Amino acid sequence: MKLRVLGCSGGIGGRGQRTTALLVDDDVLIDAGTGVGDLEFEDLLRIDHVFVTHAHLDHIAMIPLLVDTVGEARSMPIVVHGSAETLRILRSHIFNWLVWPDFSSIPDRGNPFLRFQEMRTGESTHIGGGRQIVALPALHTVPAVAYHLKGEGGSLVFSGDTAYSEPLIAAINSIPDLRHLIVETAFPDALHELALASRHLCPSLLALFLDRIKVDPEVWITHLKPSRAQTTLDEIANYRGRFTPKALYNGLELAF
Repeated sequence: MKLRVLGCSGGIGGRGQRTTALLVDDDVLIDAGTGVGDLEFEDLLRIDHVFVTHAHLDHIAMIPLLVDTVGEARSMPIVVHGSAETLRILRSHIFNWLVWPDFSSIPDRGNPFLRFQEMRTGESTHIGGGRQIVALPALHTVPAVAYHLKGEGGSLVFSGDTAYSEPLIAAINSIPDLRHLIVETAFPDALHELALASRHLCPSLLALFLDRIKVDPEVWITHLKPSRAQTTLDEIANYRGRFTPKALYNGLELAF
């Protein structure tokens, strides 16, 4: 499997700031933030699956536009995978004929442009070519999951948005072939209380998280807030544990 970073910022502002979107091979998205908008039409047309970590706007913003753009040109619906609550939010608050048309019933329910597929924590979805994606527990202000991507050459875990989570740590430690761990760190330690309230990580909480990791992945940092990104990275650089976390960036490709 190959993962390409389309967006990994915790905000917008300039061409380098695209919100969370990860392209797996050429047909699967993990979240669909503003980074999806940089793909060409032919690239958008190849996307068959979108795995959503949670329903916050920076992670789902381009799903409505993606389906609207390519739906008529496809022979099969785009499948959006997520927890029952995440899909309920998308149906109720996005694809509700008010904010956006309900493409799960266009042109009709028997032949829609969009299909929702519930995914429970611990459940594995096969996406062809020997590839699997597993939903892992995460902890955020809305129901959220992380994702474990299983490739022939190893595994990758993307935390999504999460606070410190013992169940997520346990799930990560159960993956002996983990090659890459992409973990969020939204705020610097000066905003520790905000991180706790919004259920994000800051460098001191990230340190606690990483100190509990027993496997040996390469660690990548995502979801940095643009106004505090360098401060946050400078604080992360002071970490003295087993890992040397590096900042995720647009265009980075990870093979596993």
